Amino acid sequence: MRLIAAYVIGLVFGLGIAISGMGNPAKVVNFFDVAGVWDPSLAFVMAGALAITFIGYRLVLGRPRPLLGDRFYLPTSRVIDARLLGGAAIFGIGWGISGFCPGGALPVIGTLNADVLIFVASLLAGILVARLILKRREQTMAARIAP
Repeated sequence: MRLIAAYVIGLVFGLGIAISGMGNPAKVVNFFDVAGVWDPSLAFVMAGALAITFIGYRLVLGRPRPLLGDRFYLPTSRVIDARLLGGAAIFGIGWGISGFCPGGALPVIGTLNADVLIFVASLLAGILVARLILKRREQTMAARIAP
């Protein structure tokens, strides 16, 4: 049942990306081009997503547990640190330069557009590099602590 739910959720998300045009990097880049050919449609997509998320969270989190799980998995940390800010900055810069965010790129990967494929390959490479850096940092910290 979880697999079916994940498929339906992904399908609805992908359709939303396709219908809104957010799989088109030019549309996203034009949103950031406030001094040129500004396209405010991304703001409307974001506002709609925020409204649905706000209502959805209120309805879902009012339940004692999820329909397809034993408990809710919510973030517990409220710390705003350099890692969070750096990640957000890298995400925003990458989004502004490429016109793709992971959520918008994955539904259009089936088009085999070279720009999308390069973006997704770069995304995966970045994830791997970040994991290697974190693992190396943990090992270094553990070595400093160990006698």
